[in-house]
Amino acid sequence: MCTNNLSSFELWFLVRSLTKMSSHNPLLRLEQRAAEADQLIEYLKQQVQLLKEKAIVQASVREEKKLMVENAKLKNDIEELKKQLLEKEKRRGVLDVPMPSSDTTVACSSKPTPPGPAPSGPAPSATAVKDISPKDESKKKKPEKKGEKAEKKQATPSQEDAKVDVSRLDLRVGRIIEAQKHPDADSLYVEQVDVGEASPRTVVSGLVKHVPLDQMQNRMAVLLCNLKPAKMRGVMSQAMVMCASSPDKVEILDPPSGAVPGDRVTFQGFPGEPDKELNPKKKVWEQVQPDLRTDNQCVATYKGAAFEVAGKGVCKAQTMSNSGIK
Repeated sequence: MCTNNLSSFELWFLVRSLTKMSSHNPLLRLEQRAAEADQLIEYLKQQVQLLKEKAIVQASVREEKKLMVENAKLKNDIEELKKQLLEKEKRRGVLDVPMPSSDTTVACSSKPTPPGPAPSGPAPSATAVKDISPKDESKKKKPEKKGEKAEKKQATPSQEDAKVDVSRLDLRVGRIIEAQKHPDADSLYVEQVDVGEASPRTVVSGLVKHVPLDQMQNRMAVLLCNLKPAKMRGVMSQAMVMCASSPDKVEILDPPSGAVPGDRVTFQGFPGEPDKELNPKKKVWEQVQPDLRTDNQCVATYKGAAFEVAGKGVCKAQTMSNSGIK
C-alpha cells in the first residue's frame, strides 16, 4: 500500500513539473502570440473594410451635392438665355411683323371658281397676259418690303448701338468665399465668389503680389459680372474684382457697410439696365474704364458720380485716392 501511494505522488509531481515547464516554454508563448496577432490582423482588416465602405458613401454624398449645385447653375443659365432670346426677338421686331391682311387670306383660302363661259370679246394678247403675271407683281412688292425692314431697324435700335456709359456695366457687391493660388500661375488667385446667384462664380485675379492670401478669404468686394467669360491659364474666369490701381499698388474696392452679395452698384445721372454680356467687339469696357477713378476721399467714381449701393452708401478704396480703377 505504501508503494502504491508513493507511485501516485510521483505521478502527481511529474504532471506538475510538466505543467510548469510548458508555461515557461518560449515556443509555446510564441505560438500564443502568433495566434493573438492573427486575430488582431483579422480585426484590422474588418475595420479597414468598414472605413472603405464609409468613404465610398461619403464620396457619393459629396458627388450628389456637387451635381445639385451644377444643376442649379445650369437652370439659372437656361433662364438667362431665355431672357436674352426674348430681348433679341423684341429688338429685331419679331413681335411687330404684320400679319397677312384679310383680303389676302380670303384670296389664298378661297376655292377656285369653276370656269365660266368664254367672253364674247377678243382674247387678251400675250402682252396683256405678261403684264399681269405673278413675277411682275412680286417685283413691284420687293421695294416695299425693303422699306419696311429699314423702318423696323430704325424703330428698334439694339442696345449695342446705344450710348456707351457706366450703366452698361453689371457691377455688383460680392463676397469672396475662399481664394487659392492658381495651380499654374504664381501671380494669380482663383476665387469662389458669391454674387447673389444660385451658385458661386469662379474668378481669376492677378492680386498675388498686392494682397496677401489670408486677406482674400471671406471678404466683401465689387465685381464686374457681365464681361464675357475667359480662360486664364486654363481656368475659366466669370467676373472681375474691381480695384483701385497704380503701377506699384492695388487695393480691392470695399462696398458700404450693410451691403450684401448681389446688391447692384448704381450711378446718379446714369440710369439704365446693364448689358446681359458685354460684346468684346464693341469695346464698351475699354471706353468706360478710363473714366473710373477714386476721388481725393478715396470714393470710387465714374465722371464724378460715386459707386453707390442704394440706401447703404458708397464704395471706397482703403488708402488710394485719385487713382484709376480696373
